[in-house]
Amino acid sequence: MTKEAYEKLVEKVDNIVKEKKLDLSSDEDLSIGIMNLISIEEHLFFTAEKTENTVYYKLLEEVREMRKDLLKKIIKEYEGEVWCISKHLLASSMRLMEVGTKQLGKGNKKEAEDLFKKSYQLYSLFWALNLNLIDKDTIKSKGIVSNKDIVAEKNSETIEIKSGGKESESFFKNIGNAFKKAIDCCKE
Repeated sequence: MTKEAYEKLVEKVDNIVKEKKLDLSSDEDLSIGIMNLISIEEHLFFTAEKTENTVYYKLLEEVREMRKDLLKKIIKEYEGEVWCISKHLLASSMRLMEVGTKQLGKGNKKEAEDLFKKSYQLYSLFWALNLNLIDKDTIKSKGIVSNKDIVAEKNSETIEIKSGGKESESFFKNIGNAFKKAIDCCKE
């Protein structure tokens, strides 16, 4: 991706924030809360199975409804299975972050960093998908991982992300860098 194309992508993200009057710092906090609710659902399931106490299923049901309600605050429009993809992107991001933290605690810094990078890539993909920065038709026809030319599209403007080598790494790197600039959880 050229510097000019990258700057256009960052500008697009900024414009989306302004156009939709989004508070991405609050939405980012909310997405982390939703990640934790997904984890709570998983723990309630395993606790119910391990203890054979079905009361945990009732709690799971209540937490799931809360998670669905909160997810609607971020995912306002979606097609096909984007809702489920989004939920699984958040869940996978959270799990990789947790495993990375455990690896860091074991002194496996390189492994932890790799897991953190993958976690952030999935998290960035969640935002790119839900802010409609990704042309979904391009994903359907070419796929992200094997695609050499990813197209991010918003408001009839198109940005092609060309890598020349490691396609998915370039895609994730560029989307991730754009979000680093646009989403700042410390903005009040």
